[in-house]
Amino acid sequence: MKICFFGSSLVSSYWNGAATYYRGMLKEIAALGHEVTFYEPDAFDRQSHRDIDEPDWARVVVYPATADGWRSSLDTAAQSADMLVKASGVGVFDLELENAVAALPSRLTRIYWDVDAPATLEAMESDPQHHLRRAIPYYDMVLTYGGGEPVVSAYRSVGARDCVPIYNALDPATHFPSPPNPRFACDLSLLANRLPDRERRVEHFFLDVARHLPEKSFVLGGSGWDDKDASANLRKVGHVGTADHNAFFGSALATLNVNRDSMARYGFSPPTRVFEAIGAGACLITDEWAGIDHFLEPGREVLVAADGAEVAEHLTALDPERARSIARRARARILSQHTYRQRARQFNDLFVAHSSRIEAAE
Repeated sequence: MKICFFGSSLVSSYWNGAATYYRGMLKEIAALGHEVTFYEPDAFDRQSHRDIDEPDWARVVVYPATADGWRSSLDTAAQSADMLVKASGVGVFDLELENAVAALPSRLTRIYWDVDAPATLEAMESDPQHHLRRAIPYYDMVLTYGGGEPVVSAYRSVGARDCVPIYNALDPATHFPSPPNPRFACDLSLLANRLPDRERRVEHFFLDVARHLPEKSFVLGGSGWDDKDASANLRKVGHVGTADHNAFFGSALATLNVNRDSMARYGFSPPTRVFEAIGAGACLITDEWAGIDHFLEPGREVLVAADGAEVAEHLTALDPERARSIARRARARILSQHTYRQRARQFNDLFVAHSSRIEAAE
């Protein structure tokens, strides 16, 4: 099958949290025999911040971030594809692309792949005229990288023919234990770009904890935090490219995951950071959200905190031996149940079932 995929970026993780998900999923989908072409706009300075070369398992087409650029790319893709995927959050001309893909001939399998379903659904809920309310019923399927039953029900309520979560996962070839780096050494680390619907939670779960535990050391990675007030025991290291993720996660006693507001409300939405960190051998502390036990056992494979005070309690009680034990159990669980190879097989089974339904209807 020829798959043409419109997403934010495959070759750059700069201001692009979906990069790991795209890479893990599409590499394994290609390994199943599918031909993948990834279309991404030349936008947000990502091309000058590439952190991988064009992979041998996908062809990457970078198009101008203009009206003519997306139209020309979509026309080319539609002529050759068996399946055309529009991912959420491309960042430029999303509305136009989403409407245009919905209007393509039905001979193509048209997929809307939502890499931020909670935010998308909240936008639709607040706007009765949202364009996706009209477009979604024309897509053959909605795939999401999280959300569980609340997301599935919400998408079906706006006319989705089907909605299936394909969760984030681990690519053990890219995220694995590596030697620590003194630049990232600390008691608790956090890797997260500064975003409006995450900042308040980062303040409560991380920045306030650092202020209340002056004897502990903290490292904050990610873009946008330069001018954020922080205590003296917290170091900001800026954007951390994927090549440094393993060292970042493996250099702290523990690392923290903080979901964005919308993801926490919907639950069942583990971000890529959860799997990256555990793959790199980190002991993970996460904010509390519904569905965490679907992926990891609280207390044994992950430490769960309802607020900053509980983060501080976990960190104060944690010693290196216990941290290593939690990390080992978590990595074994993720490797056995939550890899991108398993997710790609799920995707492939969905496609086979969809094709069978079409053949039966004909």
